[in-house]
Amino acid sequence: MEWNGLIADFEIYLKLEKSLSDNTIEAYVRDMHRFVEFLSFLGNPIHPSEITLSLFINYFTWLGELGISARSQARMISGLKSFYSFLSVDGLIKENPTELLESPKLARKLPEVLSIEEIDMMESVIDLSVAEGQRNKAIIETLYSCGLRVSELIGLQISNLHYNDGYIKVVGKGNKERLIPISNKAIKEIKLYVSNYRVHLDKTKHYSDILFLNHYGRPLSRVMIFLIVKSLATKIGLKKIVSPHTFRHSFATHLVDGGADLRAVQEMLGHESIITTEIYTHIDRQYLRDAINRFHPRSIH
Repeated sequence: MEWNGLIADFEIYLKLEKSLSDNTIEAYVRDMHRFVEFLSFLGNPIHPSEITLSLFINYFTWLGELGISARSQARMISGLKSFYSFLSVDGLIKENPTELLESPKLARKLPEVLSIEEIDMMESVIDLSVAEGQRNKAIIETLYSCGLRVSELIGLQISNLHYNDGYIKVVGKGNKERLIPISNKAIKEIKLYVSNYRVHLDKTKHYSDILFLNHYGRPLSRVMIFLIVKSLATKIGLKKIVSPHTFRHSFATHLVDGGADLRAVQEMLGHESIITTEIYTHIDRQYLRDAINRFHPRSIH
């Protein structure tokens, strides 16, 4: 079977058996086509079973020379490993050349975090006189109070809001469900949005259970959530690089700084590994500076 056919079958495998997000599947498929494009530069693309480790190394050396970041290369390696795992499961190859392929070392970047004052300022400049104002306020409060991914926010269903019990149910990566506590403030803003704005929308049966809708009665897009956040950040003159995901980082950081158990934060974020959650344990810089001044030998006068 030719590469295009194998990649098409790989895409089906990722959807049905791995239950990966649409974005991840799209990235993996795109990366596979890029690899085939590289092979075409070398001549006719050879069968996957003929690919060697050294060829993969040459490929990633080439990507590095093109300026492809280490993070993007790590994702491409993950996709290649998944592709060859698929071939192995289907018995299309006897040996897996990606087993010894290592991901590049990634520098761990601390995510941008908003203070509670900055979040309050962003909410304060929302124009509540326009129809979608209360909706946008509910969106910001839900992002921060629950630490949701954008995909989880736009897919949030009214039937999964359990106000009396104080939690919501969300569907995260891999269609995995989890329960997240929701604050009284977020509940208040959502109820105001539902009763003052959403109730008046002309909703189709297909979207009747989706919480956040546009003025056409359809779900909001990821781009729309991004634009809402960027607009509010601009209004208050915020110099930080802010995106919807910044509220998720802020949610986790504020919990950890407040003494929350890391396992509990991991559960609420829906992280597979505790290692991912540990990025939020960064120490307050002022605290670190004070500790050095007090205890480091070089600081003794």
